[in-house]
Amino acid sequence: MERKISDIFFDLDHTLWDFEKNSALAFETVFSKHQIDVTLDNFLVHYIPINLKYWQLYQYDKVTQQELRYGRLKEAFDLMNYTINDETIELISVDYINYLPQFNHLFEGTTEILEYLSKKYRLHIITNGFQEVQGNKLRNANIQQYFQTVTNSETAGVKKPNPKIFEYALNQANASKECSLMIGDSLEADVMGAINCGFDAIFFNVHDTETFDNVKSIKHLLHLKEYL
Repeated sequence: MERKISDIFFDLDHTLWDFEKNSALAFETVFSKHQIDVTLDNFLVHYIPINLKYWQLYQYDKVTQQELRYGRLKEAFDLMNYTINDETIELISVDYINYLPQFNHLFEGTTEILEYLSKKYRLHIITNGFQEVQGNKLRNANIQQYFQTVTNSETAGVKKPNPKIFEYALNQANASKECSLMIGDSLEADVMGAINCGFDAIFFNVHDTETFDNVKSIKHLLHLKEYL
């Protein structure tokens, strides 16, 4: 690293916590509970891109939390031509959020890299996820002890890539942007958001997405050792 880094900020979902795997297990449980007669794989084919779309809208305050939770399910079921009433969608939405933190698959190398980095740097989380859910994920996955601060969009009042959430996280951590590094899977929200705020950043490019020449990237968490 060109800078002397003292504080490292991680995104949580899709970076440390394997959201897609855990989400599928949560839906499997909820669909069984409510006797939803759909094939999970077929549902996820529709749901995953819709969920991404809603999170991008939520990121820029174009939908509310409630609209996100309802809309992503409603649109997925509609595309499948599956008849379901709003009351059941609401029940599924609530149960999904409750079951989600109970499944805690992490990306390969997560615990090893956190153990390695925590001996050299102060570690933190910046997430656009919901406060209670993200806290449960950290505790249930047994990685909360590695992080000195956790900043989420609900307490910060804004979402990545808004520079205010990065400033909020810096204040929480008593860190300087010149000595801080952001690591995340979103090129827009995590990497460019951090860079535009004055952080250094590394892109967790697990899907081998085309990126900019000047952006540092890794495809496996243990590759962070090459930089840190």
